[in-house]
Amino acid sequence: MSQDMETRAQARENEDPEEAIRPMPLTILVVALGMVLWAVVYILSTEPLTLSAYGDQRTRAELAGATPAAAGAAGAAVDGQAVFASRCAACHQATGSGLPGVFPPLDGSEWVQGEPRILANILLHGITGSISVKGATYQGAMPSFHDLPDAELAAVLSYVRGSWSNKAPAVTGDLFAQERKASNRTTPFEGGEALKALIK
Repeated sequence: MSQDMETRAQARENEDPEEAIRPMPLTILVVALGMVLWAVVYILSTEPLTLSAYGDQRTRAELAGATPAAAGAAGAAVDGQAVFASRCAACHQATGSGLPGVFPPLDGSEWVQGEPRILANILLHGITGSISVKGATYQGAMPSFHDLPDAELAAVLSYVRGSWSNKAPAVTGDLFAQERKASNRTTPFEGGEALKALIK
């Protein structure tokens, strides 16, 4: 009887574990190698990042030879389009069309093609409140860019005034220097009416 109980106890116990080397299944190895080969082929067959469809596609050589819209104080060329892309395009869009009801368009804007002093003051001091552009009213705020050098401000303003359907003449850094001296304003303009008062 004790032997019978001992046999039943042994039947309930698991086998002792054994260490063994189990190689990776062949299917997983083939799949892993296939993924690595696909990644290599994909990287080699795609265009370089400089030709990305997103963002500025100009090469470094093209940027170095770009025609400046204005010259810096030290004689260095300033690329108005590059300044626009980094400071303005997020709101006004690369096409200058703005966002309907949110950010006013620059393309075909009466403000852009009008008195350059007004635009210079918008860039120097910013604007808040209501402004009418191409028959539509916009409520919002544009920050001041007074921290930029006069040459950069002139370059971006010249770029905007001569791009898309705009055909207004370029401006120089002297315009911004004069407007800085002419005003001690430290707050943004309160809408379009405050801007119009500049030329009265």
